[in-house]
Amino acid sequence: LLDWVKYKGNPVLVPPPGIGVKDFRDPTTAWTGPQNGQWLLTIGSKIGKTGIALVYETSNFTSFKLLDGVLHAVPGTGMWECVDFYPVSTKKTNGLDTSYNGPGVKHVLKASLDDNKQDHYAIGTYDLAKNKWTPDNPELDCGIGLRLDYGKYYASKTFYDPKKQRRVLWGWIGETDSESADLQKGWASVQSIPRTVLYDKKTGTHLLQWPVEEIESLRAGDPIVKEVDLQPGSIELLRVDSAAELDIEVSFEVDKVALQGIIEADHVGFSCSTSGGAASRGILGPFGVIVIADQTLSELTPVYFYISKGADGRAETHFCADQTRSSEAPGVGKQVYGSSVPVLDGEKHSMRLLVDHSIVESFAQGGRTV
Repeated sequence: LLDWVKYKGNPVLVPPPGIGVKDFRDPTTAWTGPQNGQWLLTIGSKIGKTGIALVYETSNFTSFKLLDGVLHAVPGTGMWECVDFYPVSTKKTNGLDTSYNGPGVKHVLKASLDDNKQDHYAIGTYDLAKNKWTPDNPELDCGIGLRLDYGKYYASKTFYDPKKQRRVLWGWIGETDSESADLQKGWASVQSIPRTVLYDKKTGTHLLQWPVEEIESLRAGDPIVKEVDLQPGSIELLRVDSAAELDIEVSFEVDKVALQGIIEADHVGFSCSTSGGAASRGILGPFGVIVIADQTLSELTPVYFYISKGADGRAETHFCADQTRSSEAPGVGKQVYGSSVPVLDGEKHSMRLLVDHSIVESFAQGGRTV
């Protein structure tokens, strides 16, 4: 695939009747169909406010036929961009070729929602003969349930790497600078660090996203290791050569007696985005890491856990990233991102942070929530 000749009959697909010209884009990687020599691919679209994934078949990649029905549809989710569709193993720890199907396999359907610029996914079952995908949990259907990334992250796609037998995810991080600032610095937005994608066998509901192993080759020098006993409101300083490029792995062991001893409800219905950020203290948090901070702490970016307890006494862990004090510059985004993350019995609260100048990518519980 080094030399290319443009095909004179370039097979540009046009929207089918009833689909707007702007509501039809981003074909996926093709996978083999049930018939010999048949290939299938899906394209995102919408009908009204219902997001849909159309499926086309081809045998030669120069002529395509739209199949009846849709792969899947979710009312109220709007236009689906950058639809991604691929298998994940429920038993093994390696990625799968896009055409792989059979026992011990689930299929991931992912859509980028044009209405709110969020990447959503769901895990389900694909019936190759009927060409239908069904979510495991309708309440966590694509577009209304889990997101790939709860920060500013969009238009992602995966590919299968046959050499290392892994599925690799790329995503687009749209920075929040003004257009004039983008022109001054010479670029606008960046691509995320590639991530491997696996099925989370422990929860059965989530994917696990983790930076590709090649990132570890960028680590310089010996690791800085520190163990601390954190008290409420305390900040422990960790001295490093450069705070602008870091690979941080940290785990927290929460005092079990304190956790079990709290009976009253604390922050019922807690949400990272409406919580007020890391400055809002409760009984069980926040606790985490502060990055990109100056000496006076006038600028800082906390990435943290917060444990809330409902009226029933059950604890729920949240993983948040607070931009509200990241910069004193005007006109940049200053939000609190994040979501809940399952922390199972016997697990510590763990996170990995990749700090790269203007970007902080954060992975909780082995990449269960990002």
